[in-house]
Amino acid sequence: MEKSELRKQYKQKRKQLTEDEIRLRSLDLLRQLKETDVFENQVFHIFLPIEKRKEVFTWFFIEFLRMKGKTIVVSKCDFKTTTLEHFRLDKDTILKENHYGVPEPIEAKRVMPKELDVVFVPLLISDSNKYRVGYGKGFYDRFLAECREDVRTIGLNFFEPIDHITDVNSYDVSLSEVVFNSN
Repeated sequence: MEKSELRKQYKQKRKQLTEDEIRLRSLDLLRQLKETDVFENQVFHIFLPIEKRKEVFTWFFIEFLRMKGKTIVVSKCDFKTTTLEHFRLDKDTILKENHYGVPEPIEAKRVMPKELDVVFVPLLISDSNKYRVGYGKGFYDRFLAECREDVRTIGLNFFEPIDHITDVNSYDVSLSEVVFNSN
């Protein structure tokens, strides 16, 4: 199936999830990751959830990372260039929603993509080759291309991966890992 059809289908599936289901599924993703060695790394990039889009509730991940003394990095979107800038998220960092509902840091220390050890990647659905369908603007594909080759890119997926996304392009970046909820 092509990305545009998958995007439509999985946006609809996510709309049907309740707030409780989102939180339970998010906790399950975190639980699965705790069983791996991923948290032995130090610098983590994580997306802040757009709650109206029923994204993974990453605040659970952020609190866990804080407890472990890890460095947490979040992004700010530049919609003119469709690129991301990255900033350290500390307890005192002030966040403000942009006009798309994405929480972003107001003032914070800038972090370069090459400094990241792990990137948690948002997605609507992924396939068995670890390619993802996002919202279609390419923000994360451009961002991941700027990271070190050894960065761990981990997709957080509420749904089991499908077999194959038919219209993967040369600029699509395959993830290192995908963590998903079993249906």
